Amino acid sequence: MTDLSGEVCFITGAGRGIGKDTAKYLASCGAEVAVTDRDGASAKAVAEEICAEGGHAIGLTCDVSSTTSVDAAVQACVAKFGALTLCNHNAAWTSFSHDTNAEAIDLAMWDRVINTNATGGLRLTQAVLPHFRRSGRGSLVFITSGSAAIGENARVAYGASKAALEQLMRHVAATYGRENIRCNAVAPGMILTDTAALAISEASLAQLAEENPLRRLGTGEDIAKVVAFLLSTDAAYVNGQVLRVDGGLMIAPRLGPKAGRASEEPN
Repeated sequence: MTDLSGEVCFITGAGRGIGKDTAKYLASCGAEVAVTDRDGASAKAVAEEICAEGGHAIGLTCDVSSTTSVDAAVQACVAKFGALTLCNHNAAWTSFSHDTNAEAIDLAMWDRVINTNATGGLRLTQAVLPHFRRSGRGSLVFITSGSAAIGENARVAYGASKAALEQLMRHVAATYGRENIRCNAVAPGMILTDTAALAISEASLAQLAEENPLRRLGTGEDIAKVVAFLLSTDAAYVNGQVLRVDGGLMIAPRLGPKAGRASEEPN
């Protein structure tokens, strides 16, 4: 298991799904974790689970579409743990019924998706960088998507937002690496979260698993373990990279899940 003892990690979108699994895994690796979500109650519930299992965590409300909210949550994290050395931007939003194609999408929907997914990553970066500098080091991992690299016939804003997030990652890696601050990204494939299990039929899930070269769907822990590696000193020379954790879906003859078969909030 990755050793994150002595590290303090701020993670967004951690009230459920991949974010929740990642927060719990990072805590099991020894990190002190600020579990944040726009639903503060769910973030606090996850933090309580971590503490009940012997870990160290605090649950905070954090809406990444608000600079004020992000800044306040980061400050609360530092006030609790005394430092900040790691960050995982997991929060994201889309709408399969309204985030459609370039001709049909309403500009308000475009703005909301970009503001949450891409600009949210910039807000978070601006908030954590000063604390990374005080710690003399830092590692930031963005959760992106295969949608950033392929052409989909829907979710035009979501794909654009994740592509923008990957470019932001490369900028941070290239600009701040000299300050011992690394930035990377993880692009999950189809992950079987509790939300996905509720939103997708068993038959569809079985078909999606069959389309994957590994013949199974991913789990939250599959993503969490890679995030932990990239955050850790085990990945000290990994900077500016997108790591695809999808079982080989991107190189398979078929590109797997079609838009419209998941929850409103993918992460």
